[in-house]
Amino acid sequence: MTRDEFNAFCKSLPATTHVVQWGNSDVWKAGGKLFAVCGWNDERDAFTFKVSHMGYEILSDMVGMRPAPYLASRGLKWIQQYDEGGLSDTELKAHIQASYDMIAAALSKKKQAELGLTKKE
Repeated sequence: MTRDEFNAFCKSLPATTHVVQWGNSDVWKAGGKLFAVCGWNDERDAFTFKVSHMGYEILSDMVGMRPAPYLASRGLKWIQQYDEGGLSDTELKAHIQASYDMIAAALSKKKQAELGLTKKE
């Protein structure tokens, strides 16, 4: 996945915002909460996203994947794809979507409603 493809995918998710920070990283948020980052590797684009506990255990052992610098060192379950190997573009998008879903679900009901993320019955 290229940085442009990453940004286009994240932009396609509802109620997201984008900022460039942390040394020219593309940072994506839902409701003001981080769900994905592209940037933190000098040699190539690296993609960082939140995962479940099980996802963290499995993905951190894969080639090209590692616990996300800074975030994982603080006990948070974040993974970074930093090198070849790792996930296909389809799998990477699925994990970014899951990260977004976890973050959006953790927002208050009021915030979800403000952002149009609640399902109408």
